[in-house]
Amino acid sequence: CTSVAVVCTLRCVVRCSSQLGGLTLLALGIWASADGGSFLQTLGTYSTQAMQFLNVGFFCIAVGVVLALLGLLGFWAAHRESKCLLLMFFSIVLIIFIAEVAAAVVALAYSSFAEGILRAWATPALKEQYGNDPVVTKIWNTTMTELKCCGFTNYTDFEDSRFTRDNNGSLPEDCCLGNGTYCSPQRALKDNVEGCFEELLELVQTNADVVGGVAAGIGAMEIAAMVVSIYLYCHLDNRETIKA
Repeated sequence: CTSVAVVCTLRCVVRCSSQLGGLTLLALGIWASADGGSFLQTLGTYSTQAMQFLNVGFFCIAVGVVLALLGLLGFWAAHRESKCLLLMFFSIVLIIFIAEVAAAVVALAYSSFAEGILRAWATPALKEQYGNDPVVTKIWNTTMTELKCCGFTNYTDFEDSRFTRDNNGSLPEDCCLGNGTYCSPQRALKDNVEGCFEELLELVQTNADVVGGVAAGIGAMEIAAMVVSIYLYCHLDNRETIKA
């Protein structure tokens, strides 16, 4: 009776571990993809190249859906006491776990490289499209107002831009402190408003512990699902040996 109770509990562990991890990844992927649209519009003509940095959202969605479905497979395999399905469940979760670890390593290794590429793309987009493209202008204005920042790096991103040429050398109001109507480069230099990239980076670093905790939790649930599936597989082996 105790053995049956343990097996039933482990079935629930397999299902819950995979489905919770999958649903969490799915939610993160949807959030990243939804925000990615605005990010692509912000970069304007450089959005095609930047798309590779946003594919992580679609990766999370795909893996999340697979893990959620795998939870049902694992539960069904444990319920049917199928060694073949349990081994299949373990193998697929292991492959996904390795892929996630590899993706995390690549993301960490290329983070500084990605920063340099984004800097090279964002500045030309500002110079060419801010003040000309209504969508890009609105997104940048909202970003600068909410984060209290100026440009991607700082006010120099707007130097010799279409916006300054069309506004007698004036910079966007967010590049200067106060409520003045004219924001000159000299005033922007004095006020020293930080660029939006630094503000975004600080925001990401502030929430890094939360993101790391979520990632660690998902990894732990996947490991738990693999351990339990192997335990059930061995349990069935032992039971078959005893019957024999």
